[in-house]
Amino acid sequence: MSRRTPLRPPSWLPLDPYVLALLATVLLAALLPASGTAATVTGGAATGAVALLFFLYGARLSTREALDGLRHWRLHLTVLAATFVVFPLLGLAAKGLVPSVLTPALYGGLLFLCLVPSTIQSSIAFTSIARGNVPAAICAGSFSSLAGIVLTPLLAALLLGQSAGGFSADSLLRIVLQLLVPFLAGRLLRRWTGPFLTRHKRLLGYVDRGSILLVVYTAFSEGMVAGVWHQITPARLGALLVVEAVLFTVMLVVTWYGAKRLGFGRADRIAIQFAGSKKSLAAGLPMASVLFGAQASLAVLPLMLFHQMQLMVCAVIAKRRADEPVREPVDGPVPGPGPLAPSEEARTATPR
Repeated sequence: MSRRTPLRPPSWLPLDPYVLALLATVLLAALLPASGTAATVTGGAATGAVALLFFLYGARLSTREALDGLRHWRLHLTVLAATFVVFPLLGLAAKGLVPSVLTPALYGGLLFLCLVPSTIQSSIAFTSIARGNVPAAICAGSFSSLAGIVLTPLLAALLLGQSAGGFSADSLLRIVLQLLVPFLAGRLLRRWTGPFLTRHKRLLGYVDRGSILLVVYTAFSEGMVAGVWHQITPARLGALLVVEAVLFTVMLVVTWYGAKRLGFGRADRIAIQFAGSKKSLAAGLPMASVLFGAQASLAVLPLMLFHQMQLMVCAVIAKRRADEPVREPVDGPVPGPGPLAPSEEARTATPR
């Protein structure tokens, strides 16, 4: 009697259990939202977890990686331009879709998505899979996250105005204290914390995912208590998905062919495409909770949807890039053994 082969999803479709955990967290917030003292406790726990996360980010980035990345300053400027110039311009252009396609609240979340810094982990993982410049992806994501601590709230104040919960100098100070100060502390204490993190490499992943789940639960609980979810319909949600798909497609095309026009080789173009077209859920959620207050649940909804979309699409692109024949005289050299070779940690990284 032959055994049946179990049905499995396509290898290019990343059905990440973490995405299910995010959905379960949203459902939990809908059924059992934190309020009163419980809201204060969960909010404090989320703030502490995010501060610890950025402390570990700072402690993880080695001096050698930073110096290797600084040699590619043109690449980093290109990624920053894509993240904090091209993305916001496209977000502003989408204002013409209000109110026929997007509600003002959803558009505010979409524009905030365009202001968030790039990812770190998934940019590294996909760049490694596609045989791109991994050290450049590491530094580009790190530099973008660090710049976003200042640029994202400033751009939010300029472009979102009062819709960002009444942005003020106090909001900027809270973001700096919650994100930038822990990051710098991690850099300063890396001499002592580095060996510990080397022995416990999974710690950062646990803190990363746990902090995001806490922030999601806190934000969606506040939204349920404030009754903001009555503002969205299934039709509006579908329209938002279509708009985000167009936005992501445009950024993938701009980063790939724009990098080619700027004279970058294939390995650098891969790093630019993955780092310049994606947005960080880990950095965006804490900022949204500070900037939007009770409206944070609607504000982060576009970012959460975009997060899953970029994982699925980039998984397909990375696999195709890896299967492409490399023509060095045309596209540039592929990093070989040496400082540009993907590290073992990068090759085994889990996209997030």
